[in-house]
Amino acid sequence: MTSMRRVRARRGEGGLLREEILRAAEDLLTESGSEDALTLRAVAQRAGVSTPSVYLHFADREALLETVCLRVWDEFGRMFRENLTGDPFLALGRCARAYARFALAHPVQYRVLMMRPATGQGVPPAAAECIRHMVDAVAACVVVRVLEGDPEELALGLWSAVHGCVSLLIAQPSFPWPEDREALIDRVVRIAGVGTALLTRLPDTLPPSGVLADELDGFGARLAGGPAGSSAVGMEEPRGA
Repeated sequence: MTSMRRVRARRGEGGLLREEILRAAEDLLTESGSEDALTLRAVAQRAGVSTPSVYLHFADREALLETVCLRVWDEFGRMFRENLTGDPFLALGRCARAYARFALAHPVQYRVLMMRPATGQGVPPAAAECIRHMVDAVAACVVVRVLEGDPEELALGLWSAVHGCVSLLIAQPSFPWPEDREALIDRVVRIAGVGTALLTRLPDTLPPSGVLADELDGFGARLAGGPAGSSAVGMEEPRGA
């Protein structure tokens, strides 16, 4: 694809050039669906600048790739904040589902930021923001005692479950997944959420399978007949919530 050569930036226009480079890189990612298409040469051509001009703003391809992928993370934070309302356990379920939808809507960015080995020291920015938002949602559940334990440890378990689900969906698109991916995500969220709520209340040694099954049947029947209904137990709200 050809691109008209950009007129050289005047003094003080470096920020504008950097934004044009990022937009060009973002377009390449969106059109190709793969980070492999994002080379400094291809980005420079799309932006109408020389390759050395790209190096003035980004040390290498990896720096450019990470920066352009992080641009969608503002949307990630907004998504969490919008779902943190009402009952804490239901809010946690909404956040988990929104997390999955976000990842599947931005598979290239998610793969780059969350599915590759970290290259530098410390926690990568995207991962740090993910766990921070998850801890906030879990901490609200600990306050009302629907979850018990350290919010960071609980959040790591829940995050691992949702991340595992979306990572498989992104990395293995040819696998015969159920046609209704929302139903699969709902199931994973409910398993993780309710399982976490039960875990800290279970004894270290469980009874035999038959006894445990009877106890769980009774537990489920009592909750289904309660004023909150089964949706509160399952972190479930109407589809699309």
